[in-house]
Amino acid sequence: MTRKIAISVPDDVAERLAEEPNVSAFITESVRQRMAGERTRRALRQAGFRLSEDGVAEAGRTLDEAQAKITPELRAKAAALLGESSRGRLTIRD
Repeated sequence: MTRKIAISVPDDVAERLAEEPNVSAFITESVRQRMAGERTRRALRQAGFRLSEDGVAEAGRTLDEAQAKITPELRAKAAALLGESSRGRLTIRD
């Protein structure tokens, strides 16, 4: 079931939404991503992790920095190692 709603957004958000061919789908996916993040944070808190907004933001920055360091060469090397390990041929080197 779906419902039609009207929302007000700042100009910069409206300009971004104007670029989307299906604004409803874009908004729906964005809200679902937010809901998933909220569920994850709630589960982590229930498991005993203490989270702050600053801590979550710092973790996001750290993840972004780590992902930026993954070069195509490093990705290929990791894929080769994964292939070797799945065939039981992995040799550990320093």
